[in-house]
Amino acid sequence: MRLSDQDLDRIAAAIGEAETKTSGEIVCALSRRASDYAYVPPLWAAFFALATPWPLAEFTALSAIHIYAIQIGVFMATALIIWWPPIRLALTPRLVKKRRAERAAIEQFFMRGVAGTRGRTGVLIFVSFAEHYARIIADEGLNGKISDAEWAAALEPLLKCLRQGRCAEGFVAAIEECARLLARAAPPGAEGDELPDKVYVS
Repeated sequence: MRLSDQDLDRIAAAIGEAETKTSGEIVCALSRRASDYAYVPPLWAAFFALATPWPLAEFTALSAIHIYAIQIGVFMATALIIWWPPIRLALTPRLVKKRRAERAAIEQFFMRGVAGTRGRTGVLIFVSFAEHYARIIADEGLNGKISDAEWAAALEPLLKCLRQGRCAEGFVAAIEECARLLARAAPPGAEGDELPDKVYVS
């Protein structure tokens, strides 16, 4: 999934429109992947390399030096194969990918200034493509005003669109749902627009 310039402009316009209804700030962040998982290929390669000598020693007459050479070859070949991103991601445990995506979302929340608004009513809509992960993070000024169930419902249109490959539509739908919630919890005030109306792509 990719976002064209037109998609980015459309999402930015949706943010601007949404923020006319609230004093809250909405920021969108899109990550192609939360981590490069560079440690995954050598880990799997080491596993296969360590398993290689046993059948060779048991069922062949190869010398120790030949088995050692094959072991090194298995390690290098396996690491190269698993370095290909689709395989690397497929062999990364789901829990690891989820935790990396969660950490990336929190990093974006602070990096993009969502936590620094005057009313502490900022909201981050975060998506990480590779991990198939999406999350809405709200600042502490909204605690008790919008329930977790309402945030989950606001996220659902985004998740549905992502499953269909319609990322831009998903962001727009989530923005509109967040605006509806924020209009009630943080009505328009005199704060002005504190954060840029844009999608941060990394």
